[in-house]
Amino acid sequence: MDSRCAFCFHPLLGAAGDACRVCAAAATTTSPFGSSSAKPSPSAFSYSAPTATTSPSAFGFSAPLGPSFGQPASASNFSAIGFSTLQSFLGETAPPSPFALPPVSTNTSPYGVAQPLGSLTESPGPVFDDDEPVEDPPAATLGGVQEAPSSATNAPLVLNTHCELPAIARGSARDSFAVLVHAKAPAADHAAPRPSLDLVTVLDVSGSMAGGKLALLKEAMGFVIDKLGPADRLSVVSFSHQARRETRLTRMSDAGKASTKLAVEYLFACGNTDILKGLDTAAKVLDGRRYKNTVASVILLSDGQDTCNRPFGFNCGQNKSYDYLVPPSFVANNDRSTPIHTFGFGTDHDAKEMHAVAEATGGTYSFIENQAVVQDAFAQCIGGLLSVAVQEAWITVACPHPDVRVRSIKSGRYESRVVAYGRAASVDVGELYADEERRFLLFVDVPRVAEDDEDVTRLIRVSCTYKDSTTGKSMQVDSEEALVRRPAEVTREEEQKPSMEVQVERFRVEAAEDIAAARAAAERGDHAEAVRILDRRQEAARTGDLLGDARCAAVVYELAELSARVSTQREYEQTGRSSMLSGMSAHAQQRAVSVNLCGAMASPTFGATAAPAFGAGCAMPTFGATPAPAFGAGCAMPTFGAAFATPAMVDMVGSSRKIREEREQQHSSPPTMPSNGSIFAAANNDSSSNPTS
Repeated sequence: MDSRCAFCFHPLLGAAGDACRVCAAAATTTSPFGSSSAKPSPSAFSYSAPTATTSPSAFGFSAPLGPSFGQPASASNFSAIGFSTLQSFLGETAPPSPFALPPVSTNTSPYGVAQPLGSLTESPGPVFDDDEPVEDPPAATLGGVQEAPSSATNAPLVLNTHCELPAIARGSARDSFAVLVHAKAPAADHAAPRPSLDLVTVLDVSGSMAGGKLALLKEAMGFVIDKLGPADRLSVVSFSHQARRETRLTRMSDAGKASTKLAVEYLFACGNTDILKGLDTAAKVLDGRRYKNTVASVILLSDGQDTCNRPFGFNCGQNKSYDYLVPPSFVANNDRSTPIHTFGFGTDHDAKEMHAVAEATGGTYSFIENQAVVQDAFAQCIGGLLSVAVQEAWITVACPHPDVRVRSIKSGRYESRVVAYGRAASVDVGELYADEERRFLLFVDVPRVAEDDEDVTRLIRVSCTYKDSTTGKSMQVDSEEALVRRPAEVTREEEQKPSMEVQVERFRVEAAEDIAAARAAAERGDHAEAVRILDRRQEAARTGDLLGDARCAAVVYELAELSARVSTQREYEQTGRSSMLSGMSAHAQQRAVSVNLCGAMASPTFGATAAPAFGAGCAMPTFGATPAPAFGAGCAMPTFGAAFATPAMVDMVGSSRKIREEREQQHSSPPTMPSNGSIFAAANNDSSSNPTS
């Protein structure tokens, strides 16, 4: 193995083999790569096409460039860097890794793996146990289960219940009586340290990413790097027909940010797409850690179809299974999955594949139709990951009354169980971002009661145990018991009025089920039925108490947009499938995802109130009493499940949008120097590590 730098893991150069030019260049620059005599000049990152016959020998090519790399031989597959300039910058002999692309016939890793392409039987490969040590954890990390404190500085998770009706007559029994369980994570305490993050970004650098796509991805990665704090660690993995760990899991200190940005800048697009290898490498990075931060996650971005051949035996066609793409350690890591948040970049990616990977690991799937907002999509995800407040949340339900039974739970993708013959139930909630909410509908059977019984029936008692992500302490909160009054007759109007909270959540859950049913109809080619299912649910919200409710109006807008996108086979294949799967991901997770709605339909009317349109000067539709702020000037970034966007996510997207607008203004003015959209040219002036800056 080549001798490598202990910090950035790039090859050591120089006659003595003890100098790392990458770290030396990074150390002599100011963040983000300000003026310095040692920094690379803009020409070092200009576009330079290799010759049509062979690629430069310094980068290890033995095969001619051509169609096997996904592009004609005369086209440039390397949009990120001019090779001759790189040689002069790094030394006479450019390193074979991590920038070398191996010959087409083998999958050669810079860390000692060599095997034929297309084989699913991976060799053991490298052990990535060189992660940089984490910072010392906070002092208060031990202790048993404690009652959640009431102080504002360490606010507890809030747990509430809402009954479908306030009263049921004594002589009446009710089956499937709805009770809403509502949990809300504490708000972010900016005065306290937040939990640190271990993040692995798995980036598609296949041939289809060449040019503008790769430049936008580099800008987005530059934003992510700037927003990470010195205690956070980041590893960059790139993949095409092979995968390569570009950087080890490195703390985002000033020097760590500089070396990681440089590694990102050196990415170039070439080859086919093998998502399996990319995720397998990411798993090795996380599995091999010697140290661990509190939060761990993976971001996967791809713009195309998985073009690598698989051995015989994998399901193909309509019911193709994507289980083989998810490394086992991501699904069961100490009984907790490591979430993979997937991003479908453009309209040519395999939406079913990306959705399946996210679904299997508890991540979200986002559809980036407008490629220009990829940075905003990353920002929304990072805003959440940098504000995790609750971990290992577990809601338990008990029935105090001997004849009350839990029949079922509507919990989306969160695992729920009904046990003890319906006398108890539980929901595995997992992680919650600061201010994030979860709503679960429980359906219980309520018995008749005798005349001499109590005036109320105690339905359920709810508690939640969780780990405070900042202190590591186990906490427990209890809600007040859900009660229903039992008068002899229900005559008063206030006793017959249903809970608005329950009605709205029931409508959202039923709308999510209709989206899944409409998608199934569209997959079998019955687009008329798909449209009918979605339109029918919209009509259900135009009468009764739901009419005019802003939360339901936001859901109706989603349904109307999806209805337009499944109306024809062409529209469904182009954007409908991706939009529907993103919507399903948002509602199943109750977490905001990025779905760029470019206006396949006009703003629908919703009774007397027009549903919010994503036009000039509009704000994001909300799923709460308080309107969500627009993401910068003009139109808000459209998302599915806008109700689920937390303040930290909204603030982070606002910061991204502001930076993008400033960058666009700079590009529209006469340039003072050559610009290729690199993360060096598009410096982030707001480099604070505060996740809500």
